[in-house]
Amino acid sequence: MIIPIWIVLSSAVIIYNNYLYNTLQFRYPVFLVTWHLTFAAIGTRVLQRTTHLVDGARDVNMSKDMFLRSILPIGLLFSGSLILSNTAYLYLSVAYIQMLKAFTPVAILLISWTFRIQEPSKRLAVIVFMISCGVALASHGELRFNIIGFLTQAAAVAFEASRLVMIQILLHGLKMDPLVSLHYYAPVCALINLAVLPFTEGLAPFYEVLRIGPLILLSNALVAFLLNIAAVFLVGAGSGLVLTLAGVFKDILLITGSVLIFGAQITPLQVLGYSVALVGLVLYKTAGSK
Repeated sequence: MIIPIWIVLSSAVIIYNNYLYNTLQFRYPVFLVTWHLTFAAIGTRVLQRTTHLVDGARDVNMSKDMFLRSILPIGLLFSGSLILSNTAYLYLSVAYIQMLKAFTPVAILLISWTFRIQEPSKRLAVIVFMISCGVALASHGELRFNIIGFLTQAAAVAFEASRLVMIQILLHGLKMDPLVSLHYYAPVCALINLAVLPFTEGLAPFYEVLRIGPLILLSNALVAFLLNIAAVFLVGAGSGLVLTLAGVFKDILLITGSVLIFGAQITPLQVLGYSVALVGLVLYKTAGSK
C-alpha cells in the first residue's frame, strides 16, 4: 500500500510545484524551498514530541564537531541541489527535467571514481555509457531546449550527486532514515536559504503570497512533508529492485502527467533516449551500486 502512496505523493509534489511556478506564475524557487524546509523543521519537531516516527534521532550522537564536519557541508550541498532543481522548472518542462535527473547515478559514479571511493568496472562503465547516451538522445530530441534551464538542472544533478557521495563518506555506518535526516538538515538548509533569499528574490515573494493565498503555500508544504513521512515507511516496504521499479514507474507517470496536464511535448527520440537511460538506471540500482 505504501508504494502507491509514495508514487502519488512524489508525483504530486513535482506537479504542484510546477503549477505554482508556471500556472500561478509564483516564480520564486528560493522562497518556496525555504518555506518547505521551515515547515519540515517545525513538522519533524512536532512529530518528535507527539509520535515515535523521529525516535531514530535519539540514536544519533550529534556533537558540535559532527555538526560542523558533516551536517553543515552536506546541508550546503542539499540547499544548492534544492534551489537549482526548483529553478530549472522556470525554464524546462517536467518531462525533460525527469529525463535529465536520470543522469544522477552517472554523476555519483564519476565522483566516486575520481575520489577512489569506488573502483571502476566494465559493468559500471557500460551502465555509465548507456545512461549518458540515453540522456544525450533525450536532450537532442527536446523541442523546447533552454540552455539556462539545462545548465541549472545539470548543476543540480552535480550538487545532488556530491551530497549523496558525501553522505556515504561522512555518515558511513550511521542509521538515519529520511525523517531523522530531515530533522537535522531542514533547519540548517532553511537558514542557508534564508541568507541567500535577500540577494536573489528579495521581498517580492512575500508580496506575491498575498496574491496566491497562504492556503496554497500551506497545502504545498504539507504535501512535500507527507512525502518525507511516506519515504520512512517505503524504506522497509520492499527490495531494492521493487523500489527502483516503483521509482521508474513514478517517473513515467510524471512524464505522462506533464504531457496531459501542462501540454509538454515529447518526441519519439526522447522516448527512445529515456528508455535506454531507464534500463541503465535499473541495472545500476540492481547491480552497479553493489
